[in-house]
Amino acid sequence: MFQHKSISLADQIFERLENDILIGKYPYGTLLTETALSEELGVSRTPVREALRRLQQENLIKDTNKGMQVLGITVEDLKEIYDIRLKIEEMAIEKFIVNLTDETLLKLKEILDFQEFYGGKHDSYHVIFKDSEFHESIYKNCGSAILCETLLPLHKKVVKYRKASIEQSGRTEKSINEHKALYNAIKDKDVELAKKLVNEHILNARTSILGGIK
Repeated sequence: MFQHKSISLADQIFERLENDILIGKYPYGTLLTETALSEELGVSRTPVREALRRLQQENLIKDTNKGMQVLGITVEDLKEIYDIRLKIEEMAIEKFIVNLTDETLLKLKEILDFQEFYGGKHDSYHVIFKDSEFHESIYKNCGSAILCETLLPLHKKVVKYRKASIEQSGRTEKSINEHKALYNAIKDKDVELAKKLVNEHILNARTSILGGIK
């Protein structure tokens, strides 16, 4: 089950549990214990303990006298995440354009083409995956480790809500069209237009996500 030898077992367990929390497998209030998780995952308690410690540092769980309680992402967290993205994602876009190479532009176009293909197939899982790749490619190639380390986890933490938003009628096509417009601005190296478009994209995603929360 856990086979990537270059990644420690604790890291693999952390990534697995983080994803399970973020997609809602373990909803708010769920109690996680070392013993139960060790049995469920078929590993010893030591890497589970380390993974839980890191999840606590990420404020995804909190310690109680009965075990670690899942906190997940609240509506207020969502609002703050999008507020932060609105303030700094345009910085990443600007730096990405400044550092743009033919290779990174081609990679971005490939991701966009795949996202459009999966959108036509109504495959929300792969649409979300390519949506993440699109933004992460910008973060990773913007030339700023600080921006990348800030934006990557923020984008990752709202995956459950992004999936719900994409599955809303019409949002997939709108999101892909917003990516297309952003790609064209990047290709033309139009920094101001790219910054405007990325903020509009974030605002539209935020409106769609928060409007869909019951």
